[in-house]
Amino acid sequence: MPTGRIDLNCDMGEGFGAWTMGDDPAMLDVVTSANIACGFHAGDPMIMTETVRAALERKVQIGAHPAFNDLAGFGRRAIAGIGPREIERLVAYQIGALQGCAALVGHRVGHVKPHGALYNLAAVEPDIAAAIVRAIRAVDRSLTLVGPPASALEAAGGSAGLRVAREVFADRSYEDDGQLTPRSQPGAVIHDAAVAAQRVVGMVVDRTIICRSGKRLALVADTVCVHGDTPGAVAIARSIRAALEAAGCTVAPLASAAMP
Repeated sequence: MPTGRIDLNCDMGEGFGAWTMGDDPAMLDVVTSANIACGFHAGDPMIMTETVRAALERKVQIGAHPAFNDLAGFGRRAIAGIGPREIERLVAYQIGALQGCAALVGHRVGHVKPHGALYNLAAVEPDIAAAIVRAIRAVDRSLTLVGPPASALEAAGGSAGLRVAREVFADRSYEDDGQLTPRSQPGAVIHDAAVAAQRVVGMVVDRTIICRSGKRLALVADTVCVHGDTPGAVAIARSIRAALEAAGCTVAPLASAAMP
């Protein structure tokens, strides 16, 4: 990723049937990449296709956002008994589902970012990280893998020759080990747009994150995530984009070549 260039992404299409979450149309006017739910933790063919269409209209890159098959838990619960072989297949299945929806409207999938519990486990468990990477390589090795810096997922992707984008979170706090603060803990989610923007500029420009304890960690970020289900998410995203641009950063998609 060139110096001064940063992607701003959001998890989207996270409704199901008549149920919706977040303001995707407004968010697509701000971000440069959209991680689209593929039907396992949220999403269905109608929502997936319409989210892809809306992203294409705004020239926003799209990526698959695969998860454990857990609609009731929104993919934020680890599913016991699922091993690397099954994870490899469920990830490949979900990437393919989004590719099919994208083909219907003339867009192209450019990246893959695991969701929720799958993302968190892949960050620390090499076997799970490797299974995700195998699935991506089998489906399309040109896809960019999005994951946390200095994680098992980044290491697995790099070893397999995938392009890896290191991700930080605008609206989440961090622990001293570099992992996200569990949502069950106080202060895990950041709601103040100004605070989020200040933290993001520090992560992107100064390459430092201040943990919940006050400890500082060095990191390199290629993309910043704003969760669409966070209250005030659109305002947070706007504040972050304005702050990054004021700091001299170019906010642009991970891989412009993925746009048709």
